[in-house]
Amino acid sequence: MTAPTGRRERKKAATRQKIADAALRLFLERGYEAVGIRDVAAEADVAVTTLFAHFPAKEALVFGHDQDFERRLTEAVTDRAPGEPLIPALRREVQALVRHCTGDGAAPIWRLIDASQTLLDYEKSMRLRHAESLAAAIAADLGLPLATTACRTIARFVIDAYSLAREAADPEAALDEIFRMIEAAWAVARPAVDPTGTTEP
Repeated sequence: MTAPTGRRERKKAATRQKIADAALRLFLERGYEAVGIRDVAAEADVAVTTLFAHFPAKEALVFGHDQDFERRLTEAVTDRAPGEPLIPALRREVQALVRHCTGDGAAPIWRLIDASQTLLDYEKSMRLRHAESLAAAIAADLGLPLATTACRTIARFVIDAYSLAREAADPEAALDEIFRMIEAAWAVARPAVDPTGTTEP
């Protein structure tokens, strides 16, 4: 019973990737604003309804790893080893994300994003959503019913660390500098949200 599900998922993933590749190809050739959803569907040889089944909005075609990034950030909190401190775990995941987004071929995509106010606005709202999800994961890790201001602040610092490091001439050095500040901020904030001090060594 598991094999058909596996084939179905692989087929869905292949279709999604085909659509994303077609969209990026057209966006880079013509510019984001000049390409419509129907253009992308035709280029990918799929129906418009199929496209929307994989991507809820045109902007999402550019940020295809959005949900994966969000999941990886929250899992850096929830899936870290017992006793592993929070901030180093988050730094390791942000470092991996920055490396992914500064690798070969990434520069044209960021130029595309920087040239479109629509995409810049979408990226901003995406970052805020990621920060809220991360704050909720941090709060849950501490056994809190809701994300406190401290949890949300640290989460936003971490999301901003990703953006700042990605834009820096030396991303690794930028991450070192930024996470030293985040570590210091968390050392101040953690007693307020975790008075027992039992969550981390």
